[in-house]
Amino acid sequence: TNLLSAVPYLGTHLVQWVWGGFSVDNATLTRFFMFHFLLPFIITGVTVLHLLFLHQTGSSNPTGLTSDPDKIPFHTYFSHKDSLWFAIFLLMLALLSTFSPNIFGDPDNFIMANPLVTPPHIKP
Repeated sequence: TNLLSAVPYLGTHLVQWVWGGFSVDNATLTRFFMFHFLLPFIITGVTVLHLLFLHQTGSSNPTGLTSDPDKIPFHTYFSHKDSLWFAIFLLMLALLSTFSPNIFGDPDNFIMANPLVTPPHIKP
């Protein structure tokens, strides 16, 4: 919101168009969560398209020289190798988060929950 509102002459209109206003209400939160949910998928899709077209056509050459001898074919070996290591990494990450979820956490931030006592920061 601050970045959009800093645009001269159009900032207020951009904030109204993207977020629905400056206040935090239901519509603003819905749009915020929608953007933050969809953006990783959009970025992943654009990255896959970029890699697909880059490996099919090669990188562009602004000097006009032919770049056909420099192109490296994208063999399935590399795809399988990358997929295997990605799966191994995901497996290790899943095991780490399952068996020791607090290993990278700060112990000072961990407070044992007591359902019979209201936390001080919530008390009116």
